Amino acid sequence: MSERLRLFPLNTVLFPGATLHLHVFEARYKQLIAECLDRSEAFGVCLIREGSEAGDCVVDPYEIGTTAEISEVMPLPFGRYYVSTSGKRRFRITGIVSREPYLLCDVEYLEEPEVDGSAIETLIDRVRTSFEKYKQLLVSYVGAKGAVDLPVDALEASYAIGAALQVADLVKQRLLETAGVEQRLRIELEFLRRLVPQLRSRIERERMRPTPSRSEPLGGEARSHQESYYGKFFSLN
Repeated sequence: MSERLRLFPLNTVLFPGATLHLHVFEARYKQLIAECLDRSEAFGVCLIREGSEAGDCVVDPYEIGTTAEISEVMPLPFGRYYVSTSGKRRFRITGIVSREPYLLCDVEYLEEPEVDGSAIETLIDRVRTSFEKYKQLLVSYVGAKGAVDLPVDALEASYAIGAALQVADLVKQRLLETAGVEQRLRIELEFLRRLVPQLRSRIERERMRPTPSRSEPLGGEARSHQESYYGKFFSLN
């Protein structure tokens, strides 16, 4: 059954369970947030396929996104907001109702498949081990003190890893679109197996340099080059 959802297209991918902080300053999105607050409703976040975040009424979003529930809001001068949200449910856009003052869409919520914990127990253990190595290297590389603790639940863990991976937004979008938990975890494991040695090598090289250079992305290769990696793991058929 379709439902109406206000849409906030962004140059980012929101996963269920992830947090998203927004500085809302454009008139249409100030109205969107005000209406959501008045009615205690969530809005939808979709990665932009074509167009701009601001001032583009014909922006083209990807069909699958995630609802964002407002958890905290700070009113700012001139009607602006600083908003904290959390991702909740995946949805698919079935139709665009209107584009003014903001995108209003008909959506259908995607059911999360049942997870056989015993069937993926070995897989999730391997993923957790690889992710722990990746997390430690990433914290060491960027000098961050914060850390991502994976949820016990396999589905929630797959989304947490998708949000944490330092990969291209299109990769994250494909992970969000992946229906099966086991398939998503296998894809993430393959990325982790590539990223861990790349990141370790990057750290070692930078230790040898008197002045650190961060001209390349954390993924270890130009993110656009990751598109050649999609075909092995993502099928649009």
